[in-house]
Amino acid sequence: MANRDIALPGGDRMPLVGLGLWKVPRPAAAALTEAAVSAGYRHLDCACDYGNEAEVGAGVRAALAAGACRRGELWVTSKLWNTYHAPQHVRPAAERTLHDLGLDYLDLYLIHFPIAQQFVPFERRYPPGWFADPGDPRPRVRFASVPLHETWRAMEDLVTSGLVRNIGVCNYNTALLRDLLSYARVLPAVLQVELHPYLTQPKLVRFCHEAGIEVTAFSPLGALSYVPIGMAAAGESVLEQPVVRAAAARHGRTPAQVVLRWGVQRGTAVVPKTSRPERLAENLALFDFELTAEEVAAISGLDRGRRFNDPGVFGEEAFNTFCPIYD
Repeated sequence: MANRDIALPGGDRMPLVGLGLWKVPRPAAAALTEAAVSAGYRHLDCACDYGNEAEVGAGVRAALAAGACRRGELWVTSKLWNTYHAPQHVRPAAERTLHDLGLDYLDLYLIHFPIAQQFVPFERRYPPGWFADPGDPRPRVRFASVPLHETWRAMEDLVTSGLVRNIGVCNYNTALLRDLLSYARVLPAVLQVELHPYLTQPKLVRFCHEAGIEVTAFSPLGALSYVPIGMAAAGESVLEQPVVRAAAARHGRTPAQVVLRWGVQRGTAVVPKTSRPERLAENLALFDFELTAEEVAAISGLDRGRRFNDPGVFGEEAFNTFCPIYD
């Protein structure tokens, strides 16, 4: 069976299964976070842009106060939003996240997108989101000319200062990773990208593993998070695929557990999101069964290059701005 955590280059160990906090409503976030930690989760995947870090922090404090675990046993990831890419804004953004979460340090801090937007002051709007000015008759995304290497230098300073233990990136391709590795003094510990059986990205995953970068899969169950917001069709659920359902029947597991186990066996961490307490235990119970090589291959064979989270699509549809990062 796979280990329950994965060693990062600096020696820290990141739990392979985390709770994704994207789209968790603020009123529910504190109770869900406390329930997750109490149920055994030791990995929380947060972001400024999710708009619920203060509530997540309240849930963390409640769980720690109840003795569910110690802070040192909990892995907390957050992400630098696009409007804070300029070097002078990186530390204040991290400090605001730490304040909201009620923590002294982050285990992992990621550049959320390789997209720099114009700065929005904290006092004007937080989290700032995608629009430069939501009050415009036709609001748009406004970009900023900030080189990614300048943002990374400021991220490295967070490690030096002790605010952050590990740094990494989200939504990078191999070309951007090659460029990053050419100048990084603190190497990226983790790449977080969309990965599921419809989007397996084998070359990207292999490149990361050969370069010593660990990989976290967001949206590891595919379409489920995107159907309610109109970014996927109900018929696109990988959980209904015959090879997934057959493996679930053979192992006495749910289709979701099979897909998450497939992700873990590929050597990636997974951060499924759920708002249902009964799903918390189910999504965590992945380490007492193992898919066969044939099952893994069959599920990988479902790959169709289907990316649900693509700013080159949703940017124009939702934010009136063409914003591609994938060719």
